[in-house]
Amino acid sequence: MRYHRLPVEDRAIRRERAQNLWGSFARKYPPVARSTEIDPLSSTSLDGIGGLADARDEMLTYACAVTSPGVYERWGTYPPSGLLLIGRHGTGKRLLAAALANLTDSAFIRVRVPRLVIEIVHRGGNVAELTAQWSQTLSEMPRTTVFFDELEFSQAQEIGSHRPDLPIGPVMDFLLDILDRTIEASEALVVGATSHPGTLRQAFSQPGYLERIVEVTPIYPDDIVEALKIHAARSEQRSTRELFDSVDWKKVVEQYQEPSTGDWIHMMHSVLRRKARCDAANESATPVTTDDLLDEVERHKRANNRLSTLEGGNYV
Repeated sequence: MRYHRLPVEDRAIRRERAQNLWGSFARKYPPVARSTEIDPLSSTSLDGIGGLADARDEMLTYACAVTSPGVYERWGTYPPSGLLLIGRHGTGKRLLAAALANLTDSAFIRVRVPRLVIEIVHRGGNVAELTAQWSQTLSEMPRTTVFFDELEFSQAQEIGSHRPDLPIGPVMDFLLDILDRTIEASEALVVGATSHPGTLRQAFSQPGYLERIVEVTPIYPDDIVEALKIHAARSEQRSTRELFDSVDWKKVVEQYQEPSTGDWIHMMHSVLRRKARCDAANESATPVTTDDLLDEVERHKRANNRLSTLEGGNYV
């Protein structure tokens, strides 16, 4: 599927405007500064995400709201108010949202919801003023994809997993208000995510909010293998030379079903870092083999057995 992209000059203007507007807003409100980050011009592409065919198709479908604004009407329907991505840690939810921003020539704002909640609860401040300014800023922003990362805030690893001490009622009121204001912004595409769909409060997925639920679950082992090949090719491109020696990726992945895609990417880079250390010490540093990767899998297994609460890494 081909989309008309903005001219380079127009994208540069949008990038600068998005960066300036959001930066000015964040500087005024520390909770926003500490819990959000902006990529004014996302370079993440769907082609750079291994597997996840159904989830990638959902991103393309949602992108039509911007790239082909009349197409929904021609089919007697309308775009969803927002998407909710569900899947374990490290499966690529953030990458999918960033790819949506790239598809639609929009800025990408990641809201780390658990961090925002902690900042609001423990640092306080004028919440009504913050939410009003949130709306005002988004109304002035060029097209923006807003990603609410880990909406099941009370279960998030970032704040110590289960947190029953948080005032759930007031927090939900605040988050639904922020979410509602974001959806109302005419130039905003809205994506939420959770790695704990079983305990996510249904208010987030009701009609008018994140009403389209998208499962982000890699097909084992094929999606993992595809992702590893993509990241291996990126490493070789960065190095400008061959780094891998006829690796049997499927054999490697089939040794261990527990890791997330993100864990597998980290394992691959761990092997490359070990090769780099040998190179720095003038030791033999041959291209990465299947056996090198299998050794790293065993290391990961041993470490994982000691960390019984490990739930997966980040697919970056």
